[in-house]
Amino acid sequence: MLKQMGRTSQAVLVILYVLRTVKAFDMEIIPANRIVAQIGETLTLTCNATGCASPSFSWRTQMDNPLGGTVNNHGTYSTLTMNPVSIVNSHAYLCTVFCGEKDKKEKSVKVELYSFPSDPVLEISPSLAAAETVTVSCKIPDVYPSHHLEVLLKKEEHVLHEKYFYEDDSTNTETKTVTYSFKPMAEDIGKEITCVAKLPIPSMDFEPKERVSSRKLNANFGPQNTVITASPGKSPMEGDSLNLTCVTESNPPAQIVWRKHLAEESIQHLIRNNVLSIPRARFNDSGLYICEVINIVTNKTETATVDIVIQGAPVLTELSIEPSTTVQEGENVSIQCFAESNPPPRIILRRKSDSTDMGLYSSRSILPLPSVMILNGGDYECVAENKFGNSRREITLNVEYGPKNTMISVIPATAVKEGETVMMKCTSSGNPSPVISWNKKKATGESEKIFKNATLTIQNLKSQDLGLYECEAYNQLGKEVKAVQLFVQARLENPNQMLPLIIAFSSVTAIAVPAAAILIYVSRKAKINGSYSLVKALRLKV
Repeated sequence: MLKQMGRTSQAVLVILYVLRTVKAFDMEIIPANRIVAQIGETLTLTCNATGCASPSFSWRTQMDNPLGGTVNNHGTYSTLTMNPVSIVNSHAYLCTVFCGEKDKKEKSVKVELYSFPSDPVLEISPSLAAAETVTVSCKIPDVYPSHHLEVLLKKEEHVLHEKYFYEDDSTNTETKTVTYSFKPMAEDIGKEITCVAKLPIPSMDFEPKERVSSRKLNANFGPQNTVITASPGKSPMEGDSLNLTCVTESNPPAQIVWRKHLAEESIQHLIRNNVLSIPRARFNDSGLYICEVINIVTNKTETATVDIVIQGAPVLTELSIEPSTTVQEGENVSIQCFAESNPPPRIILRRKSDSTDMGLYSSRSILPLPSVMILNGGDYECVAENKFGNSRREITLNVEYGPKNTMISVIPATAVKEGETVMMKCTSSGNPSPVISWNKKKATGESEKIFKNATLTIQNLKSQDLGLYECEAYNQLGKEVKAVQLFVQARLENPNQMLPLIIAFSSVTAIAVPAAAILIYVSRKAKINGSYSLVKALRLKV
C-alpha cells in the first residue's frame, strides 16, 4: 500500500513539472506599442506567437483602412512590410493570432510618420553683383507634418527673417519655400547666409530635427589672370605622362574647356576640366593647346595657350605594299614606309638582301617596283632613325607566277628490259607551287589522266606500257606541259633470240603519229602472237 502511494506521488510531481515547463500560448508585436518611421523608408512589423505549434495570423488597421503593405507568414511569426512607407501607413495596426479553434490573442502597434529627409536648398538670385538687391530663397524638400516646421534666415549670427508654419494643414509631404530680399552693404560681401530648418515634434523621437545650409554672399568677377602650366614641361619625351593645368581667377568658378588646333586649322574639343592629362604622350599629341575659361554669370571669356612639342625616337606608323603583299609577275608595285618623330626621322627603305639603301631619306619614303619580277620577291626592311634612336620593321613581298622550267627525268638512263621498272620524275617551278599530274596519250589522240604526283613509277614493264606520257604542271596562274615517248622492248617467240633494247626518251609536245602507224603495220605483217619484233619489221620495210 505504501509503495503504491509513493508511485502515485512521483507521477503527480512529473505532471506538475511538465505543466510548469510548457509555455502558455502568448504573442507579441515587434516593435511594440508605438513606432516612428520616416516616409520613403522601409518598415517591417513582426507578430510573434509562442506556446502554439501552428498559429494563424491576421493583420488589419483599427479603422479597417488598407494595410498599405505586404504580409508574409513564417510558421510561428508573421511580418507586415511597408516598402516604402507612405502617408497611408499612419495607422494603428492590429495583429490577431489564433491557436486552434478557441485560443485567440491580439495586440496593436501605432505607426507615426514624419518626413525631413534632406538639408535645405539655399539659393541667392539673381546672382549677386556688388550693390544689387538680392533675394535669398530657402527650400525645405518633402516635409511632413509641415505645421511643426520652423525656418530662420540668418546673415552670420543676425536673423534676417523667420517663418513658422503652425497653421499649415497639409496632409502629405510638401516642399516649403521661404524667401527674403535685401540690399547688401559693401561689408556684407563674403559673409555667410544660413537657412536653418527645424521640425520639433515633442511626441516623436527621431534625428535630426534640425537641418542647416549656408552660402557666402560674394560678388561676381572674372575670369582673369588665366595661365597654363605644363608638367614635366613643354617638350616631354614620347611615352612620358603630360599634365596641362589651367588656373584662373573667377567668381563663381569658371567653366573650363580644353581645345587643340589641328593641322587643318580646325579645333578639336577635348575635355571640360582644369587639368588635361595625357598618360602616355605620342607624337601626334604635339600642337597648340587652348584653355578657354567662361564665367556664365559675368558673361566673360578668357583664353590661354601653350605649344607642346613631343620629342623621341622614331615610331613606324605604317609599312605597306600596294596593291597587296601578294602580286602577280608583271604588276606595278610600290612599297611605302611612314614614320613620325621629333626631330624628323631619316628613312631607309631597302630589300634585306641588298647592301645599299633604296628610297628617299624623308619621313614618307616610297620604293616603286614597276613591272615586278620574280627576283623582286622577298623581305623588305624600313629603318627610321634620329638622335634619340631608331625603329625598324619588315614586310614580305610575294610574287606569284605560272609554272616554268618544267623538266622530265627518267631513271634508269640505260637500257631496260621488259619486266623491269621505270621511274619518270617531273619538276617545275612556280608560285604557288605547281600541282603535278601525269597523262597518257591514247591511240585516238585523247589524253587520259593516270597519276597525280611528281614521280610516276611503272613496275614490271609490259608492251602495253609503250606510248606518249605527258607531265602537266599547273597552278591558278597557268600551266605548262612536257612529254616523253616510251618505247618498250619485247621478247621473240624464240626465247634464245633477243632484240636489242630500244627505249627512246624524248621531250616532245605532240604524239609521234608516223612512228605509231609503222608499229601497228609491222605487228600485223609479222603475225606476232603475244610479242613483236620491231627490228625485223623495219628490215622488211627496207
